[in-house]
Amino acid sequence: MLPHYLTVQGYGEHEINIQRSRFIAYVSRAETEEEAQAFIQKMKKQNWDATHNCSAYLIGENDHIQKANDDGEPSGTAGVPILEVLKKKQLKDTVVVITRYFGGIKLGAGGLIRAYGKATSEGIRTTGIVERQLMRVMHTKVDYTFLGKLENELRSSVYTIKDIHYSDLVEIETYTKEDESDTFSEWMVELTNGQATISQGDTLYLESTKK
Repeated sequence: MLPHYLTVQGYGEHEINIQRSRFIAYVSRAETEEEAQAFIQKMKKQNWDATHNCSAYLIGENDHIQKANDDGEPSGTAGVPILEVLKKKQLKDTVVVITRYFGGIKLGAGGLIRAYGKATSEGIRTTGIVERQLMRVMHTKVDYTFLGKLENELRSSVYTIKDIHYSDLVEIETYTKEDESDTFSEWMVELTNGQATISQGDTLYLESTKK
């Protein structure tokens, strides 16, 4: 699993008009090729009357799944420019469909490349980009007398509280970077005078919005 990577926040769409043609960008996250293809087919069905439904996707830790489709536009003027924007923005697990309704004015190869690139960039900007950081969930069990202190310390620290469970003891789940789990454990021991029981949980991705 990658320690961190960029992807889109979720689903988004954005429309631009160039020389009377409508270019509608549909953007989504897709973690498998099947998900990407399903999204493309959904958009094509939704826009069945469009002149073109061009698409591209980039999937996998090492971008090992890459596809671009011009859907009737001159070769290399639509799908590839979409894919190039995904690469330039270093996005993973992302699929984009650009629907074009022809407005009667031909753009030429260069114009098409710029139009599909711009539509993709603006669609991604509207959708939003997130960074996914691989984190270790640390479980800290303590007596209730320590709850206020630990919660205050954690909320003013670099660590993020995932959840708090209340039973006979209180259990705080905290996100830490993989290489900081030992440092975190030592800190919890220090704050509780050795009264905390600390264990490592799962690793999972924590998302934060990129500006």
